[in-house]
Amino acid sequence: MSTTETLRQETTSTGTWEDVRDLPPSAKLVAKVLEYNDTMTQQEIAEETLLPARTVRYALNRLDEENVVESRFSFSDARKRLYSLCIEPRD
Repeated sequence: MSTTETLRQETTSTGTWEDVRDLPPSAKLVAKVLEYNDTMTQQEIAEETLLPARTVRYALNRLDEENVVESRFSFSDARKRLYSLCIEPRD
């Protein structure tokens, strides 16, 4: 398998709740909030969780490393990113 194919598989695979289990509590909280609210901005996540923006940013980075969150630019405001959870459903 070539490096390009490996990278493609890594970027398209979604995570599981098992991937979230060993993350810090702030990342678990952000994952749960995204599970219930679908798509949110970083500011909305901070308001909902009552976590500081810096902690939310760290949690989102950790979730992104585990491939359990995806982000895209907001169409209404290109300065903002929208985050949503991409975890395989439980059996």
